[in-house]
Amino acid sequence: MANNKRIYIIHGWDGSPKGEWFPWIKKELEKRGYNVTIPEMPNPEEPIIKDWVNYISEVVEKPDNETYFIGHSIGCQAIMRYLETVDQRIGGVVFVAGYFKLTNLESDEEEKIAKPWLKTPIDFNKIKKTTDKITAIFSDNDQFVPLASSKDVLKQKLDAKIVIERNKGHFDEDSGIFEVPTVLKEILEIIG
Repeated sequence: MANNKRIYIIHGWDGSPKGEWFPWIKKELEKRGYNVTIPEMPNPEEPIIKDWVNYISEVVEKPDNETYFIGHSIGCQAIMRYLETVDQRIGGVVFVAGYFKLTNLESDEEEKIAKPWLKTPIDFNKIKKTTDKITAIFSDNDQFVPLASSKDVLKQKLDAKIVIERNKGHFDEDSGIFEVPTVLKEILEIIG
């Protein structure tokens, strides 16, 4: 059975396709016949909005209703900002530890890198035109993402389904997370 559904997983700041839980979910989705791509985003140590959006655009080429996204951390923002540029409806999105405010940045350099991502406005109405299937997954103890603010923005602005996990930190290797069954469950639910 040929499957035309394409899933793009966008890693976070300082991330890579081989890190976190990405290899695990890629394998799980491929076992189910989906085409999964985890692009190595440009300059992940110093992510720049325009570069990341352009790169997603290049990798995806022609989005359609069989195109899905999973984003982690800054990857969620990159997907939102990419969707602002798209006039085509897509299948849906799962955001993991997406944010609009950050806490515990460790240096002025990090503050400087994060600032455009936090200050450049996002056109939520444009994003809503691309899909009404959005799920946002958060942890109740994420050291970087203040739960209330990010959850409320995604719920109010994008009408996202909100899922809160316990004790998953920032859903990263530092939090000891290499598998996130909830992400698999939610993307499969969106795909239907």
